[in-house]
Amino acid sequence: MLLTIIIMFAAYLLGSVPFALVVGKGIFGVDVRKSGSGNIGTTNVFRVLGKKAGILVFAGDLAKGFLPVFLVLRLALGESAALVAVLAAGAAVAGHTWPLFLKFRGGKGVATGGGAVIALMPLLFLLAFAVFWLVLLAGRYVSLASLSAAVSLSVAAILTGQPAPYIFFTLLGTSVIFYAHRSNLGRLARGDENRVSFPWNRTETGGP
Repeated sequence: MLLTIIIMFAAYLLGSVPFALVVGKGIFGVDVRKSGSGNIGTTNVFRVLGKKAGILVFAGDLAKGFLPVFLVLRLALGESAALVAVLAAGAAVAGHTWPLFLKFRGGKGVATGGGAVIALMPLLFLLAFAVFWLVLLAGRYVSLASLSAAVSLSVAAILTGQPAPYIFFTLLGTSVIFYAHRSNLGRLARGDENRVSFPWNRTETGGP
């Protein structure tokens, strides 16, 4: 029990590291909380600071979810490994969404959750990743693509008979992601959600 608590606390602290601010202010001298949507997630960094900064932040946020779960799954925890791995994953996502270092106002947890899923269910991550890009290319809404990927992951986890803790994590994670995107859902319903601009439609105005 003590080891599980220590793992969860460490995962939460790691998840709380705001890579958007580390990269934005530390390298580019820009506080992304004051630009774009004001969110410290990867999407806003891409919009405000460009591709290089976005890739760095995406890699950092992904690693926050991947590393604690990867390490837990390689500890000799026996039958409890799956449960402890999921608790670590949840703690990392919670850290990103409600970070200790930013007065509990963070990002939406998609990249961090994705990193955890890579460690837990790599093949299903590829499926969700494919869904994300198909929806993004079709509609150019990052929010809709993220929500679609989360739902597809939950459905796939159930249909493929993943361990119960993994299914619980995907269902809870999908709920958290939907909650974090509640303002985006409102904009989607009104038809004024921002769209990304790909090289072949750069003449259109919009952003993620």
